Amino acid sequence: MPTPQIRNFSIIAHIDHGKSTLADRLLQATFAVSDREAKAQLLDSMDLERERGITIKASSVTVMHTHNSVPFMLNFIDTPGHVDFSYEVSRALKACEGALLIVDAAQGVEAQTVVNAYLAIAQDLEIIPVLNKIDLPAARPDEIAMEVEQALGLPAEDCLSVSAKTGKGIPELLSAICDILPPPREPVTDKTRALIFDAVYDDYRGVIIYVRVFDGELKVGEKIHMMGMGRTWTVTELGKYTPKQTKVDKLGPGETGYLVAAIKTLGDVRVGDTITRDLDPAAEPLSGYEPPRQMVFCDFYPATSDDGKTPDFEEMRDAMDRLALNDSSFTYAAVHSDALGFGFRCGFLGLLHMDIVQERLEREGKLSVVQTAPTVSYKVLRRTKGGEEELIEVHNPGELPDPGSILEIREPICRVEIMCPVDKIGDIMKLALDRRGMYKSQTHISDTRQLLTFEIPLAELIYDFYDKLKGLTSGYGTMDYEISGYHADKLVKIDILINGDPVEALALIAHRDKAEARGRVLLARLRKVIDRHNFEIPLQAAIGGKIIARETIKAFRKDVTAKCYGGDFTRKRKLLEKQKKGKEKMKSIGSVSIPQKAFMAVLESGE
Repeated sequence: MPTPQIRNFSIIAHIDHGKSTLADRLLQATFAVSDREAKAQLLDSMDLERERGITIKASSVTVMHTHNSVPFMLNFIDTPGHVDFSYEVSRALKACEGALLIVDAAQGVEAQTVVNAYLAIAQDLEIIPVLNKIDLPAARPDEIAMEVEQALGLPAEDCLSVSAKTGKGIPELLSAICDILPPPREPVTDKTRALIFDAVYDDYRGVIIYVRVFDGELKVGEKIHMMGMGRTWTVTELGKYTPKQTKVDKLGPGETGYLVAAIKTLGDVRVGDTITRDLDPAAEPLSGYEPPRQMVFCDFYPATSDDGKTPDFEEMRDAMDRLALNDSSFTYAAVHSDALGFGFRCGFLGLLHMDIVQERLEREGKLSVVQTAPTVSYKVLRRTKGGEEELIEVHNPGELPDPGSILEIREPICRVEIMCPVDKIGDIMKLALDRRGMYKSQTHISDTRQLLTFEIPLAELIYDFYDKLKGLTSGYGTMDYEISGYHADKLVKIDILINGDPVEALALIAHRDKAEARGRVLLARLRKVIDRHNFEIPLQAAIGGKIIARETIKAFRKDVTAKCYGGDFTRKRKLLEKQKKGKEKMKSIGSVSIPQKAFMAVLESGE
């Protein structure tokens, strides 16, 4: 296909504004799928995506469309909307020249709409604003078009009104894609250069690589060289998703498709790498991507399932290995806890990502797991034994060095954008400031809504901030966040001691001013969720060697004097003394069983 007749674009939007439905409608309108084959969320192939109604992995599709008697090749990518997967969006945009920015004609511009628009502008892409869901009774296309102009600077008259559900406005949208979006740039070298923008693992063919060819062409049977990894492979299959896998002999400049080369593991491929010919390599690679940064960490340990079976460590490792083949953005490493035994410390992009990984482990790996409360990564400046200063990264409170050597603890700070109704601004201000937030700016979006910007520590966001926001705004508030850097503060480690023994999985890092209150709330919750035993269990919160809070779980008490009907009191006292000694012995050798609920109690202590 000649380069001027190719269009590469992404579909971007806030969560639930209709990206996947629009992708379905484009496939039908271009006759890529018949009415019989069409189904909702056609490109969301994962069971979890279909159940939750969200997109987790970006999907690339090639369709043909004739406009003014000229055939066009449209390569489009349906992207996720959730903030946890914004790295997927940025990767997709790098492979495109344009973007369709979808805005719900009833809901209007939301926090993620603004962020995605800026991502596309930063990549210098042509943007077509599309007002979706105009078939809804509550749709306000003219008002929302003015919102788009106010918030994003895109002219209101450029907005196209469509209904992805009914198909209204889709022919006009296809015409706009062909007329407005630019074709791929002309090749700048005759050497082959293709960008890897995604990769997935297939049990039968190994790694399938999604590529966008910028210069030269890729052919089946030729040797390719990955410039970043320094590895060489032979191409065994090239193809496009139409949306079925369709094999082709070659991919030319400006085209996207998939490549198979008998690659065994995802570790052999780096997303953002440049592919070139092995025998005639390019001199310079294409500019790639920043690798995704894991920001939320938690531990997974084997747990006893309903049928009484506990997975062993090797079973769990196999399940982790299989999951990592299809999700290169999560990391894991073996850890050991005195309370829970051997397990894995895993890193995630956010809380939704963590939730999805746990569900996939339980479904695909058929495992039962105990999950500890999530923590964020901290940077600790400490003084070494040689007297030098050293900056280390800590993903777990248990990894903190000796308190005497710590000079400062730096925590990740987020730039948070909150879209909220005008009458809820005071409540949102109070919520953000209670979470150690710093007010930055306020932007007028419309007469009824404002965009507030704060800087808030990530540790204060990951617990229940979003739930509180939704509650305060009756569901109308939306938020987006990105890590803006690390900032030093008065942070301390709170150790939780159960029956005198510290439980590392329950330890947490908190601000010094809130540490005592946080410790008390957590112990009160633990007291409710840990069952009573035959001996008294003290629960303590400590900072260093100082106990800052204490709760006690009373022992079961059997009435050993019930059989004494009167007589000398010394007999009763003897029995009570014997019981007391038994309890003392039991306390010294007894072990406390800690349920899964106890580890999640840390989550709820954000109040």
